[in-house]
Amino acid sequence: MKARGGRWIEHWDPENETFWKETGRRTARRNLFFSVLSEHIGFSVWTLWSVLVLFMGPEYGLSPADKFLLTSVVTLVGAVVRVPYTFAVAVFGGRNWTIVSASLLLVPTVAAFVVMEPGTSFSTFLLIGLLAGIGGGNFASSMTNINAFFPLREKGWALGLNAGGGNVGVPVIQLVALAIIGANGGPRVLLGIYIPLILVAVVLAARYMDNLTTVKNDTGAAKDAARDAHTWIMSVLYVGTFGSFIGYSFAFGQVLTTQFGRTPLQAAYLTFIGPLLGSLVRPLGGRLADRYGGSRITLWNFVAMAAATAVLVLASMEKSLALFVPVFVVLFVLSGLGNGSTFKMIPGIFHSKALARGLTGEAAVLHGRRLSGASMGLIGAVGGLGGVGINLAFRQSFLSSGSGTGAFVAFLACYAVCIVVTWAVYLRRPAVRGDARAGAARTEARRSYAEV
Repeated sequence: MKARGGRWIEHWDPENETFWKETGRRTARRNLFFSVLSEHIGFSVWTLWSVLVLFMGPEYGLSPADKFLLTSVVTLVGAVVRVPYTFAVAVFGGRNWTIVSASLLLVPTVAAFVVMEPGTSFSTFLLIGLLAGIGGGNFASSMTNINAFFPLREKGWALGLNAGGGNVGVPVIQLVALAIIGANGGPRVLLGIYIPLILVAVVLAARYMDNLTTVKNDTGAAKDAARDAHTWIMSVLYVGTFGSFIGYSFAFGQVLTTQFGRTPLQAAYLTFIGPLLGSLVRPLGGRLADRYGGSRITLWNFVAMAAATAVLVLASMEKSLALFVPVFVVLFVLSGLGNGSTFKMIPGIFHSKALARGLTGEAAVLHGRRLSGASMGLIGAVGGLGGVGINLAFRQSFLSSGSGTGAFVAFLACYAVCIVVTWAVYLRRPAVRGDARAGAARTEARRSYAEV
């Protein structure tokens, strides 16, 4: 492993066990740790407005529909910017882009600090909310970068830990907001806490992270990934898992205050629980997928999500807070497990396709790593759009009937679609299609695909 100016690593071979044990593991884990820190703060900034709206009482002049629209546009931008953030790793390098992307988080945080007061127009809040969306992009670049550092056998754990540590940024900012609301503090106190934390993340990324030349030199991988059908099939599944996680994270507090009449403080006591547990179990979803196969875990996870949603429909109709809250928390946990298992599937799918083409050994590993890293950003972007759909569905449901029941019925239908897609594509006929010419390569491809 050789490093040159600007902390570039020229040789990286994590599939080589000797290399991995001697130098690779230590370097990969160091980059993972500081990538998680930056991504964690990015998630906090992205979901900033899910807690800021709890501070915005009647004096701000915003209706529940206005608040759902505000969180929808934040979610939308966070999803869309994941695409260029994925490309940015190949253009600038993982370390370099982490420094840039973390620095950019100062823009929406400082802007919100300036305008956060009664009398500010709704259009101004929408504009500042759009800026906060850039925090959602950190996930895509971080996952693409970390995917390149770890061997295939450890990707489920590493990607689950990376994403889970980032996802924890959602409940952390909600917990900080709870403490501030409980102490009768204002929203600017919350923003004032995060500004120095962003600066710390920038400095640590510059000091301790690395770039990989193998990723830097491959700017065409995203185009190849975009042409592959599995990128878009997995995007649908990720809408069901991550889209649920981020959408519910934005909406949970508003549903509690709007439908169940909770005060902002009462809502804040509850809103962090689901995102916290959902974030913590994401690495477990990756671990389970490593052991039992991502497609199997994902399928049964969607079945459980559908069952939980059916109970939520009943709880919403009966207006039973005692039933609604624990089942909603269970749904958060399931979304976290599904996040881990779906992302474990991605490297396995592209590695299997490489084997099906007749590639073997290191060539197959490099091909799978190249396409899986690029596809993760695209899949993450589409998955984030699921959060937009959830907030818009809640907005329309409350406008139409004054409750979230209609939205939950729609979510139940979406989970049913995900169950069918997972079974039909990855479990019903786990045979690899490709131009594999050697019988041994075809057999290995089928074995690998069955473990997806």
